[in-house]
Amino acid sequence: MLEDAAVELFLENTYALTTIEQITQRAGVSRNTFFNYFSAKSDLLWVELDAGIDRLAAELSRVPAGGPALSAVRDAALRVVYDVGVDRVPLALTQDDVMGTREETRSSGLARLARRSDVIAAFLSRQIGRPVDDLLVLSAANALSGAISAAWTVWARDGIGRGPLFDYASDALAIVSIGLDAGLEPAAAARMAGNDIDPVITGESSEERSGS
Repeated sequence: MLEDAAVELFLENTYALTTIEQITQRAGVSRNTFFNYFSAKSDLLWVELDAGIDRLAAELSRVPAGGPALSAVRDAALRVVYDVGVDRVPLALTQDDVMGTREETRSSGLARLARRSDVIAAFLSRQIGRPVDDLLVLSAANALSGAISAAWTVWARDGIGRGPLFDYASDALAIVSIGLDAGLEPAAAARMAGNDIDPVITGESSEERSGS
C-alpha cells in the first residue's frame, strides 16, 4: 500500500518533490503508520533488497558455528534470491532517471551494501575465529556483498528479457569465490582443527611462514 502510493508519487512528482505526508495521504494511512514500517523515505526504494538482507542474516544465523564459511555464504545468498520473481525489481535500480533518484540511489544503495557486508563479516568472523575487522574477514565480506549487489544491478538493468536473479547471483558469486576459496576455507578448517593458521596467501601457519 505505502510502496504503491510512493511509486505513483515518485513518478508523478519525482522523488525529491514527494513528501512522506503526500505518500501517507495517497495510501490513506497516518504518518505514525509509515514509521512503523520505514525509517526514511529512501527505504521505499529498496523494499525487496532490504528484505533480502534480513533473510540473509536469518539464513546465516542458522548455520552451525565452525563449519565451512564461503560455501555457507554462497548457499545462503542463493536461497535468498531463489524466490525473487522477475517482477520484483527494486525501483531504485530501474526508475532512477524518471524519478530523479540517481544521487539518492547511490547514497542509500551504498548503505545497503555496507549493511550486507556487516552481516557477512559477522558470520565469517564466527566461522573462522577471527575479529570482525580482520583483513581476511573484511575483504571477503565486501567482495561477497559487492558480488550480490552487482547481480541485483545487472539483473534489474537487463529489462523485460531478464532471467532469474538466481542465475545472476550464482555467476557473480562464482567470480569472487575463485580467490576467496584459498583464504576462507583453510581458515575455517584450521579453526575446527585448533591450529594457528594464516592462510591469506599460502595456507601455511604463521610459524612456517616465519621460518621457525
